[in-house]
Amino acid sequence: MNIDRLAAILKQAAQQEILPRFRKLDEGAVQTKTSAFDLVTEADVNAERVITAAINEHSPRHTVIGEEAVSANAALLNTNFEDRVVIYVDPVDGTANFVGGLPLFAVMAGVVQNGETVAGVIYDPMGDDFVMAERGCGAWQVFPDGRRKRLKYADPVPVSEMGGLTSTTYIPEPHRREVLGNLSLVKVTANYRCAGHEYRLAADGHVHFQMYNKTMPWDHVAGSLIVEEAGAHVAKLDGSPYRAADLDGGLLIAPDKESWQALRREVFTF
Repeated sequence: MNIDRLAAILKQAAQQEILPRFRKLDEGAVQTKTSAFDLVTEADVNAERVITAAINEHSPRHTVIGEEAVSANAALLNTNFEDRVVIYVDPVDGTANFVGGLPLFAVMAGVVQNGETVAGVIYDPMGDDFVMAERGCGAWQVFPDGRRKRLKYADPVPVSEMGGLTSTTYIPEPHRREVLGNLSLVKVTANYRCAGHEYRLAADGHVHFQMYNKTMPWDHVAGSLIVEEAGAHVAKLDGSPYRAADLDGGLLIAPDKESWQALRREVFTF
């Protein structure tokens, strides 16, 4: 599927199903999945339905795997899709922010062909712009007026001067406590509860690292390609390449391999 067409589909779903509900969710429109921070709304469900239908109409041979579809049928993640094009969709990334009225949520889609990520799109409904990449073509921000800006990940700095984005929620104890202590070695660390906006911020050079322990494909397929195309070093915590089929093993991103190794050695020691 053409990346611009995919971007247009995400925008249409956001304008039709997400933005009209922002700060206007009716009683009963929000449900809890696994925890108080793992939520789903009618905006998630309806937006995914619209995106899936539009992709199926445009490219019926592609397989669409959405976050909410997997919530209803977890077996979808166990299917071997190595021989086809799969589009992973997160209809509302940052649902807890969306529910709380915080304008930090995104719509994401990543395209995987024969097991390799080949394209990714992150749409910001509030800013009405896209961050996107195709493998080998660089990472770009596309503004509402059509202007395009090439994106570049931050330059390397010493660990003590790094600012980064870290999700420690799914790191098991006692390692979580260890990592939280190690984060005192860096200058700044934050978490936006929205991988989409974290990848957008990172791709434009505003942070020096990202670390995620849970690697669901709808959260990381698009963004990991975008930051890689922006120049970052992207790898699982064991140093191997990240692929859409990897549901565990963590993900660490840094400006270059040397910075990645320093972070792995000094901060993310679990």
